[in-house]
Amino acid sequence: MESTPKAVKAHYTRTAVALHWLVALLILAAVILGWTMTGMDISPARLKAFNYHKWIGVTILALVVLRLLWRLRHRPPPLEPMPRWQQLAAHAGHVLLYLLMLAVPLAGWVYSNAAGYRVVYLGKLSLPNLVDRDKALADQWHEVHELLATVLVVVVALHVLAALQHHFIHKD
Repeated sequence: MESTPKAVKAHYTRTAVALHWLVALLILAAVILGWTMTGMDISPARLKAFNYHKWIGVTILALVVLRLLWRLRHRPPPLEPMPRWQQLAAHAGHVLLYLLMLAVPLAGWVYSNAAGYRVVYLGKLSLPNLVDRDKALADQWHEVHELLATVLVVVVALHVLAALQHHFIHKD
């Protein structure tokens, strides 16, 4: 008696999965550090926290660019069958996640430069200034950075909730 072959499910590559979870953990660290450092008194520890926050942001930016390049060469698996509105929401959510993962660190970089601080990656590699020192611009970009980071947290939370729904409720 012959058995019918099982349909092979397409999966994300190991590299894509590793980049996903690495970026997710770094975003979590950046958000927690960002909330923590802003409440700290001015001190060497606060300065160190700001540097770590910037380094994590630059790392996220680089890894997201790498993820985008990887995704262009390695198509993701097709979505499971679901209503059209869910497919559109999933696609829009992923586009928004990528845009925010690029925009949040870039906004932080602009804010840092406008405030008069260079971004020196890992204390060794001085990155170019994106803008000149400008107090008014720094104030604006600080607000932009915080707003975008807050939107990123909300979109990530919705992404996690959708993943949990599909895992535990739809089992797909």
